[in-house]
Amino acid sequence: MDEMDEIVQEFLVESHENLDQLDRDLVALEKDPGSRELLGSIFRTIHTIKGTSGFLAFGRLESVTHVGENLLARLRDGKLSMNPTTTDTLLAMVDTVRELLASIETSGSEGDVDVDAVVAAISAVLDGGPAASPPDQPEVDQSVADQPVEQPVEQPVDQPEPAAPVLVLDEAAVLAEVGVTRDVAPQVAAPAAPAAPAPPAAPAEPVAGPEVTRRNVADASIRVDVDLLDALMRLVGELVLTRNQIVRQAGTQTADAELTSSAQRLNLIASELQEGVMKTRMQPIDHLWSKLPRVVRDLGSALDKRVNLQMEGRETELDRSLLESVKDPLTHLVRNAVDHGLESAAVRVAAGKSAEGILTLRAYHEGGQVVVEVCDDGAGIDPARISAKAVERGLRTPAQLEQMSQADVLQLIFTPGFSTAAAVTNVSGRGVGMDVVKTNIEAMGGTIEVESVLGRGTTCRLRIPLTLAIVPALTVECAGDRYAIPQVSLLELVALDADRAASEVESVNGADVYRLRGALLPLVRLADVLGVESDRSDGHVLIAVLQAEGKRFGLVIDRVLSTEEIVVKPLTSRIKELGTYSGATILGDGRVALILDVQALARRVLSTEALERATGQSVGETVAAATDHLRMLVVGIGSGRRVAIPLSSVTRLESIASSTVEQVGSREVVQYRGAILPLLRLDRHLGAYGSEDREELTVVVYSAGDRSVAIVVESIIDIVEEEADVRSDIDDHGLLGSALVRDRIVELLDVRAAILAADPGFYDTVALEATPDLAEAL
Repeated sequence: MDEMDEIVQEFLVESHENLDQLDRDLVALEKDPGSRELLGSIFRTIHTIKGTSGFLAFGRLESVTHVGENLLARLRDGKLSMNPTTTDTLLAMVDTVRELLASIETSGSEGDVDVDAVVAAISAVLDGGPAASPPDQPEVDQSVADQPVEQPVEQPVDQPEPAAPVLVLDEAAVLAEVGVTRDVAPQVAAPAAPAAPAPPAAPAEPVAGPEVTRRNVADASIRVDVDLLDALMRLVGELVLTRNQIVRQAGTQTADAELTSSAQRLNLIASELQEGVMKTRMQPIDHLWSKLPRVVRDLGSALDKRVNLQMEGRETELDRSLLESVKDPLTHLVRNAVDHGLESAAVRVAAGKSAEGILTLRAYHEGGQVVVEVCDDGAGIDPARISAKAVERGLRTPAQLEQMSQADVLQLIFTPGFSTAAAVTNVSGRGVGMDVVKTNIEAMGGTIEVESVLGRGTTCRLRIPLTLAIVPALTVECAGDRYAIPQVSLLELVALDADRAASEVESVNGADVYRLRGALLPLVRLADVLGVESDRSDGHVLIAVLQAEGKRFGLVIDRVLSTEEIVVKPLTSRIKELGTYSGATILGDGRVALILDVQALARRVLSTEALERATGQSVGETVAAATDHLRMLVVGIGSGRRVAIPLSSVTRLESIASSTVEQVGSREVVQYRGAILPLLRLDRHLGAYGSEDREELTVVVYSAGDRSVAIVVESIIDIVEEEADVRSDIDDHGLLGSALVRDRIVELLDVRAAILAADPGFYDTVALEATPDLAEAL
């Protein structure tokens, strides 16, 4: 459906609802002719329909509503008085409008609906002469008048406007989301189809079966109060919490098979219900973009710049609670792009560009987030000017700037009070705004990135969570207490044994760092942040690698518990003031866990920027070194053997109960997220002998297209980067060779052969390119 079709669809829905209210208001007005409130409401409704019909080029609809508006204006001004004849004429107008709308809905045009009779009737009333018979009440003999009347009598109920904002939902879509179907059209308070405009000679022919239950666009959607949606979302949140508790209890050894089966079913239903209710809260970002063309037009005129605004991804949906939060930061970025980014027409032409600058808004979903980009093809940001201004303001020293990458230099524009504008204008130049943009985006759990090429343009990229109500999180423990880390900020987990921790965790300028794949990773110990004593005394170090504010850092925790979807609960103002927590949640066992504010924790390591500079290694050198490495997941399969799997072949890591494994013929399968996954025990596949009596199995899930396989391993050991030249081609069944990784020989898995062993038909429907070839990568 294109944009014009959507406009017509919304017009039809709104007009049908307005006409239903018009019937009631006109009947009520006949009993209370002096009610200016009713007259004003009727006039506004007809005026709205007239204006939109003119815009959409529905000429007959516009002519009917126009003459009706003139009659209502006379009544409102007291030049005419309301009487039964006037009421009949206005009701006939409403019926004709309803016919026209029905024709537009059915065929896309006004069809052959005759409007001359009703226009003549209204014009006669306006002229003060005898009114022509309105088309829905022709002058007929008594025998015809005695026939049943098709139009039902409406009760004169005056319904006030709703106090709270409402959303228009597609009823069929909402019911489908929660697994409910309807075979009968909904019963709503709306008048039946109007009588034909010509005098009926005989009762109308009965309509065929399918036409009787056919619903118009107004019946196919319902209006739901936003407060009701919020209440439903809160209830779904409580359901998710209870679901987590029951699933956890069902996973214990004492749970019987029936409880386990019911818990799995509950898990599936609750997930689908949660997804359905969340979709009702989602709104297209076009609602947010609708005012930006006017902003760009006015600002371009004020600055004497020609700007072509392009929008891509208007249909991308975002939780309505976040739309308002994104509105101001996005508006500021757009204004900044027009003012700072795009050049004047003369400058652009001199630089060999078109006189008209292009400003592009782009939105899309990526990795459980909404990405919004503001791109211009202007002059770009000069890192040299940024650096000079940073030195001038004392934000950085020349030596520090020499060690910073271009991306780090561009991030300086978000420093409070920072501006490179030559003069202060009513649009920008005061150094206020970009720091607020960043603060507001990060407050909702998002991030902002800047990319710029001098002379070609700048892109500001916002990454925003889909919703703030229910989020996937990693639950961890520190000093016996539990905390939740939103997975959107989690990159990976690194476990160091006591020997590696003693040798690989270094100290630079008094701060702990860990060299992760050649780059220094600043470490923050959660126990130190919270002011407690860690209960980890075995020397092991567990690091959660997080990313925030464009930087990576490691959070040292005591242990990892699980991953689950958590319901975010707000905090009191006193706890918020601590600046360490962003909310709270109730875990599956009923215990309360505080949600860590990753952005606040990141600010604790901002002072460690000098750590990377102390090494004398630039980001560019780090990236260049990384190109000679291959990221691999190292697993154990028993008998002391280690196998490496390309990390690009890993979709997720899971733990499943051994009791859930079932047989299909000679193959093992497991129910997983509503699908049946074939299992491959890697130890048996490679001729090793692992443990057979484990209650829980650790599996590596690989997915491509709509197919997945689960590879059972004994343990997850590490994620490493292996140098390309440290390998051997000595192989065996199911292997591509071996490599030396941290002084241990690691076997390189033939992923394709393993997947075919689990699911021989896997590549019949999945493209071969979906599985990386480890041999080629090495």
